[in-house]
Amino acid sequence: MGSRIVVTAVTLVWGLALTACAGPSRPTPSTLRPATAATATTTTSGSRSTTTHDATAGPSTSSPRSSAAHTSTSPRTHTTTASAPSRTSSQVTPRAGHSAWVAVSVATLWRSWSSPRAVDQPALRAPADIRGWLAAMTLSDRRGLQGRADTQALLGDRVLVVAISGTWAKVVVPDQPTPLDARGYPGWLPLRQLSAAPAASATEYATVVSRTAWLRTDSAAATPVVEISYGTRLPVLAGVGSRLRVGLPGGMVRRVDAGLVARRSGTAAAQPTTGASLVQSAQAFTGLPYLWAGRSGFGFDCSGLTSLVHRVHGVVVPRDADAQATRGRSVSSSALQAGDLLFYATASGYVHHVSMYAGGGLMVQSPATGQAVQTIPVATPSYAAQFAGARRYLP
Repeated sequence: MGSRIVVTAVTLVWGLALTACAGPSRPTPSTLRPATAATATTTTSGSRSTTTHDATAGPSTSSPRSSAAHTSTSPRTHTTTASAPSRTSSQVTPRAGHSAWVAVSVATLWRSWSSPRAVDQPALRAPADIRGWLAAMTLSDRRGLQGRADTQALLGDRVLVVAISGTWAKVVVPDQPTPLDARGYPGWLPLRQLSAAPAASATEYATVVSRTAWLRTDSAAATPVVEISYGTRLPVLAGVGSRLRVGLPGGMVRRVDAGLVARRSGTAAAQPTTGASLVQSAQAFTGLPYLWAGRSGFGFDCSGLTSLVHRVHGVVVPRDADAQATRGRSVSSSALQAGDLLFYATASGYVHHVSMYAGGGLMVQSPATGQAVQTIPVATPSYAAQFAGARRYLP
């Protein structure tokens, strides 16, 4: 590396907090000031309540900002399921205790069914209007996602339906590991954004490797229909000129430009499992505005960027920064390699941020609301003062 990281007296207590950059007990987005006696005490999630409102699901409620919020349900009747996913079901409507598949471009997982605000309605539709949602939010609205939204899942992702309450489903996402639930990352989403039927099986899969890509009608006109995210993985049914026919949950067939996807057999990684390739992928999002709970090519939070990029490169890492800081292999600051994850903590040990080492003394990150994906020196003082360790996930 070009410059040696100076490790300060900040002590990392692995696993001290339940979640970090994108989790239920995340603190207010940090400006990453050096930890001092005045800032060493992290406000715990249970110390405040957030009043929320859902324009479609019921009256406003006051939900404590704690991991307990993930176990809450609406006043309506709900069904709790067994802990293990069932076999694929042929029913039309998703059911509690069964697997389901995300049927919209990006599904945002909410803290509770009452968390979304009026401004969030475009994200709740089917199809979801992610561009419209982002365009409508002010900077204050974006900051207000904290404590309301926790992560996102992509078109075709499998979830386990834990409970159904009215028009909402509580799910866990198996490919987003978290200490919150051994089955996967938990959250609520509109039932209409799920399909009970998976996409058709295939020997080859197409994974979007550009920021976004358009799904088109399965016709000679190939009219753009819906914009999907980096990391979306769909079965390849056939090739048609410069496009591929791909299957969607529920049985629909669309086309996608072959040049925007990586076509691979079975479960093979879409992009090379190397540090250089990880960094190149992360830096491809330079300038993309930060989005709390974001885990798509439309916007990332800090750990959303590192976790999705790793997934596309064939490596599954935990969803949140503090959980990422407990896995992988510890790496000394003098032995960093491209693709290693760097963690930042308060003086109390709360891991609140993660970046990716880019080589040459630089790191790529999605820093905070109001900022965008950037590559900066690791030795940037405000970050170096909170550096708390590094982990490596590559084989």
